[in-house]
Amino acid sequence: MTTRLNIILARSAVALAVVIIVCYGLFEARRLVGGPEIVLTQPQDGSTVSGPVVHIQGTVQNAAFITIDSERAYADEQGNFSKTISPPAGFAALTVSATDRFGRTQTRTVRIIVVDYCPARA
Repeated sequence: MTTRLNIILARSAVALAVVIIVCYGLFEARRLVGGPEIVLTQPQDGSTVSGPVVHIQGTVQNAAFITIDSERAYADEQGNFSKTISPPAGFAALTVSATDRFGRTQTRTVRIIVVDYCPARA
């Protein structure tokens, strides 16, 4: 009886260990499975920017390739990116795209109004 109980306990322990390892593997792979993530921190959607230069910044995760308005952008090791662009005065829609190594793409668009004040000359 004790031999049979030992066999049942050993098989149960092995099964539990396998379940724990599989669950841990799935937990760690969740970011790879989810694709790239983009968080834009500046400028805010719908904001007004005065001046000819707009500074775009944010963070990305799981991205191998980043573009801002179809121009290549680069992120540091923590996923922070920034780029300075000069859109024309008026309404502008800035698009940030991130693609992971599996070809999955996520896009975020921020709409701003660019007001370029020309100071009066005396």
